Amino acid sequence: MVRYITSKFIFMLLSLFLLVTATFFLMNAIPGSPLQSEKATSEAVQKNLEAYYGLDKPLFQQYTTYLNNLLHGDLGISMKKKFQSVDKMIKDSFGYSLSLGLSAIVTSVVVGSLLGIIAAMHHRKFLDNLAMIIAVIGLAVPSLVLAPILQYLFAVKFPIFDVAGLDDPLDYVLPTITLASGPIAFIARLLRSTMIEVLNADFIKTAKSKGLSGHLIVWRHALRNSMLPVVTYLGYLTAGIITGSVVIEEIFAIPGIGKYFVQSVTDRDYPLIMGITIFYAVILMAARFLADVAYVLVDPRMRKSGGKGGK
Repeated sequence: MVRYITSKFIFMLLSLFLLVTATFFLMNAIPGSPLQSEKATSEAVQKNLEAYYGLDKPLFQQYTTYLNNLLHGDLGISMKKKFQSVDKMIKDSFGYSLSLGLSAIVTSVVVGSLLGIIAAMHHRKFLDNLAMIIAVIGLAVPSLVLAPILQYLFAVKFPIFDVAGLDDPLDYVLPTITLASGPIAFIARLLRSTMIEVLNADFIKTAKSKGLSGHLIVWRHALRNSMLPVVTYLGYLTAGIITGSVVIEEIFAIPGIGKYFVQSVTDRDYPLIMGITIFYAVILMAARFLADVAYVLVDPRMRKSGGKGGK
């Protein structure tokens, strides 16, 4: 198990290094200078700015300097935000993105699992059909479409919630529903199909023959074995919600990290683009790593075989 986790961690670090390298050289391959603006600047000012940001040095030297700064936790200085550090901009805005993301993840797992369990326990009955209809709607309606609909219905037509911002706990409701709708549907369908298969397994039939109640069998025996695919999906869920929150934060005017990311692309703010990309990558890779560890801890067969699976 230790060897499995160690190999996953090393692979994560290697992936992060390759991502940093690829992003750096792709940014520098874009034609033009990121310091160009609509206002004309003198050649002397342009050279001073290039020297300040290290753009006057050879590309490979810029790369090694960036890697060295990165190892010391320095993500650079924004080129468009009045010399603000990328570290501070991320620190000031990430709290909003984190709270919204955690809210959406918890909602997705709880609601999706409940729908999946209800559907499996009432297979081919009314509650099963109802849960799957909800799941299909969640998968079919994109968040870009769902967000304006929710804003119109519950913030304009029926003014229950605010249309933008995260100033009050109730302000989390609409963006959380928007972010969680797709994952809820996926988890519900995934857990339903897995649990139906588990409920027909031999050990479940043995538990029934011993006189255990149906609900006890579901919660004590079937659910744990059915949750393995959901645990595996948690890494992808975190990735989807974090990357999806970039657009949702713009729609709901949430001052999170997604707002800076959109602006950095528009402004061609290379240090900010690099910083947020790396920051996102660390979160996503860490989430995948923790999901892999959780999978090993949940599945006894993985622990016995050192993470390689067992029979």
